[in-house]
Amino acid sequence: MHSTDELEKRVHEEPGRFRVLTGDRPTGRLHLGHYFGTLHNRVRLQDLGVETFVLIADYQVLTDRDIADDLTGHVEELVLDHLAVGIDPERSTIFAHSAVPALNQLLLPFLSLVSVAELGRNPTVKDEIAHSRQAAVSGLMFTYPVHQAADILFCKGNLVPVGQDQLPHLEITRTVARRFNERYGAGGPVFPVPEALLSTAPLLLGTDGTKMSKSRGNAVALAADADETARLVRGAKTDSRRRITYEPELRPEVSSLVLLAALCEGGDPWRVAEEIGDGGAAALKRRVTEAVNTRLAPIRARRAAYAEDRGLVRDVLKAGNERARAIAEATLKEVRAAMNADYH
Repeated sequence: MHSTDELEKRVHEEPGRFRVLTGDRPTGRLHLGHYFGTLHNRVRLQDLGVETFVLIADYQVLTDRDIADDLTGHVEELVLDHLAVGIDPERSTIFAHSAVPALNQLLLPFLSLVSVAELGRNPTVKDEIAHSRQAAVSGLMFTYPVHQAADILFCKGNLVPVGQDQLPHLEITRTVARRFNERYGAGGPVFPVPEALLSTAPLLLGTDGTKMSKSRGNAVALAADADETARLVRGAKTDSRRRITYEPELRPEVSSLVLLAALCEGGDPWRVAEEIGDGGAAALKRRVTEAVNTRLAPIRARRAAYAEDRGLVRDVLKAGNERARAIAEATLKEVRAAMNADYH
């Protein structure tokens, strides 16, 4: 694989050569961790001219829970969050798993290309199984990385923005693409072998000092209002030292708040800490609250405007689903031809 620096250079020089697949599971509203971790980068790639597909992974909600609660509501909330941050449905395709049958049909031939042992060794799957909410580990959970391969390859995605922890999943996709091409690609490769665009996004902790998560109630949602933001930040965990410093290893909770203020302001965390100085946790939290509310104000305004027209939200998803279906059906037809199974 090329390095992230090399890929960034190529993306800037020839954005039209790249097709990105990225997305989220509809399990709740997106929050600041998502914004600085992935959403901001999706908009950046879109604006550079990279063809971007945003997957609402509704089927994958079932990987680690027995039922999908309020799925329709969560799907609409996810579309709203993407529109609010700047994903443009005229330039990017927003679609849902369940609306693209041909994508999911790719899972079957792809499963034949990987062994049970390879799936069992996947460290990301092991971690997800350990934290699963299911009564028992399902087959969908176990085959999750191959389903992700179908997500990426149905649209011939060749660039995938990922964090370090997602690299094992992407390696399964690369393996599937290579093996399919080797086994069935006598007439030429069917799939690109996608590259990882490693995220440089900083780690933001939740208000309780643990990983920021939709399910833990420790995150500021993009849809939260200014008062809710202030309440959540006031309750954030800090420490007993009055002087504010930016020392992520020694003072993770305080440093995460300092970093959040700096990210929202577009500044430097060491400078933010120095400016707060002996103001203590109260001054830090006031600074964070103001920075977050200022940064999110235009996003929240756009979100509120879109939320008034749920018909528009559904139309965006409908159009994206139709486009994704057409691409998936063409890819499935190509796969069947390569497998000498084009008799439908």
